Amino acid sequence: MSAERFDFSIAIGGEAGQGIATPGNILARIFIRRGLHFNAYNAYQSIIRGGHIFLTVRISDEPIYSHGDKLDLLVCLNQDTMDRHLGLMGPGTRVIYNSDTITSGVPEDGVHGCPLPIAKLTDNNRNKLVQNTVALGTIIYLLDMDFQILEDILTMQFQRKGQDVVDENVGVARAGYDYAAANFEPFSQAVPRGQKPLAVWTGNDALAMGGAAAGVKFYCAYPMSPSTGVLHWMAKNARELGIMVRQVEDEIGVANMAIGAAHAGCRSMCATSGGGFALMTEAVGSAAMLEIPVVFIDVQRAGPSTGVPTKTEQGDLWQILGASQGDFERFIVAPTDALDAFNTMPELFNLVDNYQCPGIVISDLLISEGTFSVDPDAINMQPNIDRGALITESRSDVSDIPTGSQATNGHGLIGAPSNGYLRYENTDSGISPRAIPGIEGYAHVVATDEHDEDGVLVSDEFTNPHKRRKMVEKRARKFKNISDQIEPPKISGAIDAEITLIGWGSTDGVIKEAVEALNRENIAVNHLSVKWIVPLHVDAIQDVFKKAKRTVIVENNYSGQFHRYLRSETGLTADGHIRKYDGEPFMPHHIVEGVKELLAGSTTCYVPYQEVIV
Repeated sequence: MSAERFDFSIAIGGEAGQGIATPGNILARIFIRRGLHFNAYNAYQSIIRGGHIFLTVRISDEPIYSHGDKLDLLVCLNQDTMDRHLGLMGPGTRVIYNSDTITSGVPEDGVHGCPLPIAKLTDNNRNKLVQNTVALGTIIYLLDMDFQILEDILTMQFQRKGQDVVDENVGVARAGYDYAAANFEPFSQAVPRGQKPLAVWTGNDALAMGGAAAGVKFYCAYPMSPSTGVLHWMAKNARELGIMVRQVEDEIGVANMAIGAAHAGCRSMCATSGGGFALMTEAVGSAAMLEIPVVFIDVQRAGPSTGVPTKTEQGDLWQILGASQGDFERFIVAPTDALDAFNTMPELFNLVDNYQCPGIVISDLLISEGTFSVDPDAINMQPNIDRGALITESRSDVSDIPTGSQATNGHGLIGAPSNGYLRYENTDSGISPRAIPGIEGYAHVVATDEHDEDGVLVSDEFTNPHKRRKMVEKRARKFKNISDQIEPPKISGAIDAEITLIGWGSTDGVIKEAVEALNRENIAVNHLSVKWIVPLHVDAIQDVFKKAKRTVIVENNYSGQFHRYLRSETGLTADGHIRKYDGEPFMPHHIVEGVKELLAGSTTCYVPYQEVIV
């Protein structure tokens, strides 16, 4: 018989300014060094002080894909946390709190309170954050782990502040550990060890690292949560990696600066959230007209307008689909998790280079600001780099190229090069050789107006309908068979499922866990996760719909944006919907309950109730 799975969740609640991130980071280091899988989600408010923050940390000896449904240990740093969340705790759980300042409510039978006399344990230390470190010592004891593990991490965490700070933190943590040993009963299930130590990162780290691995040499941004972590990682590592990083005055400048850098020949990207991307949209269209490969990242948060800046949502899809005016070619991709985000960046850069068009990554707060374990061996910092039809060397026949008044565009117009190089040559594939500006022998015109093959504006001659049509069709031809270059989505789970759950982007992990839970209850469910939005693999999706008994689309928005897009592209309509738009991500039980309600015929669109307002 196999050993019981270890799946344990810790929540730390308090207000902004109470230092909740630090114990979360320390716990992450402890568990990943032990080789355990880690997933953390922080529900926080858009304020510097006050409000309510609720950090959920989940660990397991098997892969996990969400922050889960249950809590085993609750750490209350203030009374508000006790009042809000005590009702979530069930039999066998523990609640740690400062008994000097917090009064316990009436817990469910079997919930063990762990009150800590913080003032006594810390010799009346006036530093309010000291209770966090005492709580860490208590947690380590309750998990029946050796104190030395915590001491090592505390030393690493605080060594830059000096030995006195290290000694103080180790001392109060030890006090919490010893007090717990004398007064509380540890959990019965031992914390196992994994096969090897893991690493930890956020989704924004993964996007930035993926860009660096792809060869990005220019990054710019205007800080906008929840995308700012990409800028932080890039700025921190720019000098070592040889990346130029610029914080720009606004998102209009960001987008145009990124396009300019890409035009100059280096791989370039930028990141923002929905409001910032709204300002970038005209520039997206200019990159398409100029046929310049550049990558934009939109980390979604709840909108519209400034919306709820610190909450997650999948509400930007139609904005991304409609970015800029006119018909043009671009890639749109929604990674499913942090590792997928990392791996997507080199793939996307290769695609935009080869097809000479913009690419857009759709992430969201759940992925980008979540914290996750990862196997270091799964991170390939030297992926294949394919720059496409990029000309980087001068021509050998440069001496024969006409210059000055001899250089015309064939219509007698001065200034247009006639050196035999057609930047926008009307090829069978629609892909034209792209020369880096300044390469001798490849002078060319680049402008945002419609142009002929040599780059000269159509409207400078006269608005020539034949040339306009030719260039629109040339650009479109690039994407004629584009779906063949990208892996299509595949169904996972039982072939004869009663319900097929369909999601996109960040819903992938939570749907996986919901499918597992439903299958354990003998409800046959399978799952289709869509990552590539443009191009959309219409044939593959239609095939899934044909075989499915009942289809349900799961998405984190009110109006069913992905369903509307799917219907417009495929003509398909789902049988049911599970939607969430309160700012918090799905938990597995939300989808489980939704499937049951849909099977019972109670509704065709299930919206889960958020049990606790955080």
